[in-house]
Amino acid sequence: MARLTRLERSIAGRVALVTGAASGMGRATAHLFADEGARVAVLDLAPERVAAVVAEIEAAGGVAAGFAVDVADAARVRALPDELAARLGPLDILVNNAGVSCIAPLEAPDYEATWARTLGVNLEAQVRLIRAFLSQLGRAGAGRIVNIASTEGLGATAGISPYTASKHGVVGLTRSLAVELGARGVTVNCVCPGPIHTGMTAAIPDEAKRKFARRRVPLRRYGDPEEVAHMTLSLVLPAASYVNGAVIPVDGGLRVQNT
Repeated sequence: MARLTRLERSIAGRVALVTGAASGMGRATAHLFADEGARVAVLDLAPERVAAVVAEIEAAGGVAAGFAVDVADAARVRALPDELAARLGPLDILVNNAGVSCIAPLEAPDYEATWARTLGVNLEAQVRLIRAFLSQLGRAGAGRIVNIASTEGLGATAGISPYTASKHGVVGLTRSLAVELGARGVTVNCVCPGPIHTGMTAAIPDEAKRKFARRRVPLRRYGDPEEVAHMTLSLVLPAASYVNGAVIPVDGGLRVQNT
């Protein structure tokens, strides 16, 4: 029987770059995209961790290539599009997931250094990667960009103002570029994870996580990285061609609960 619909829900054969892909949500996203048939560029800082994720994907029958890159290194990022295209083909999907988080009270002696590093990785690098790959993403009028922010981009927590400011910046960047790039057929959307089991939250004691989830999250638990990855996947599908400028929490209902 012929299909009645015309929009695809497959990324098979498309080339996707996931930054911060050696752990947590980035690793889950790289795995999921590979499972769905994409050719995945795995980018992170540590060569051995990048190689491990590539090996996992290849062992499962997927296609991946590893890139050990500091996204805050402007010269290295500028060289990346040609390297990636030579190994996997021109880019179709960019997931800006790489990020850092540090405790940074306003009066801390190293506050300005923390501010510069946090904004450099969490916000400036996203702009840098989008600019570097824009010609590839726009070539067919169907490019997909997903910027990973946080529920910190929709509110605030004391003591981490560089992180909070950077994530508010990601939300603003997403909305601005959705307007600017829409005419080229490139969609730009944002995912805002809430409390998720990742390396950033690993140091929080389990009991503290349970108490927080019971008090603040309607689903009464922390999320899994793959649950965030599936939202990211939804935004890069060919069928998501009219979703642009969206800012979507993946937080178990945290943002909508009043108390």
